[in-house]
Amino acid sequence: MASACLFPRPMSPLLSLPLRPFHHCAVPRIRVPYSRSNVCGTPLPPPKVALFPELAALQGSLLDLVRASPPTWNSAIASNLFVFIVGSPILLSGLTISGMGSAFLLGILSWRAFGPSGFLIVAAYFAIATAATKLKIAQKEALGIAEKRGGRRGPGSVVGSSASACVCALLSINNMCGALFARFWQLGFVACFCTKLTDTVSSEMGKAYGKTTYLATTFKVVPRGTEGAVSIEGTVSGVVASILLAGIAYSMGQVDLPQASICVLASQIANFGESLIGATLQDKDSFQWLNNDVVNIINISIGSILAMLLQLLILTN
Repeated sequence: MASACLFPRPMSPLLSLPLRPFHHCAVPRIRVPYSRSNVCGTPLPPPKVALFPELAALQGSLLDLVRASPPTWNSAIASNLFVFIVGSPILLSGLTISGMGSAFLLGILSWRAFGPSGFLIVAAYFAIATAATKLKIAQKEALGIAEKRGGRRGPGSVVGSSASACVCALLSINNMCGALFARFWQLGFVACFCTKLTDTVSSEMGKAYGKTTYLATTFKVVPRGTEGAVSIEGTVSGVVASILLAGIAYSMGQVDLPQASICVLASQIANFGESLIGATLQDKDSFQWLNNDVVNIINISIGSILAMLLQLLILTN
């Protein structure tokens, strides 16, 4: 044991050679064939290829057409055509076939003048007014005070609900009186539907829930459905509906907050005037031409004009 420590064994000649650093050795690179299955272990699906490239291109063109800003006649027609095809079951619940034709023209005009937000105001009006008309429709029919055709509106009703709005839209499209009056036409458009919605909701809710109805001129108690009659339940419902639609218009940038308030105020004044007309002139022998549609046109025209006059008064002061 001691001799092994004193006299170590001679080193092997191979081990005595100087070692070269590892990085001096050339390491051959081996290329592994790449496969889409090498990464995750399972083959990846091939990239999707459009089966109908023409259809995809058409879809893209339609989307570009709908998003056109400012709106064009082509975009207005294409958008309304799509909405009316998809939503025809809903539209037929509140409109006759001819009424749908009139509403289609109204939708084109609204989209062309005020864009998608203007069209949505018309859609919101239609939805709320139809819901109010259908409310307790069986009870109204039993009393003989329901709208004809099960509450479905015809072209006369569509015109009577939107005549002043259409005039405002045409004036806006033709840039009548320049950019200064552009907001006036927009205000008149919104005020028209606030006024008509107040009229429809107050009338239909009064027929459904009004406990006592009064004649607007003498406040004499009269049966439900009497022309020119008002009720507390109907009046409150009409104010709420007008505030709701004006709020929708405000949220979409069609009007500012003071203008939304003007629309609500003008709609209430116009509807009180409409009740006076109904109580004093409608159904009289010398005013047979003064039917509901004509009275509606007078009503919404008062609402639109009054709203624009109030706005002009505020600006001049």
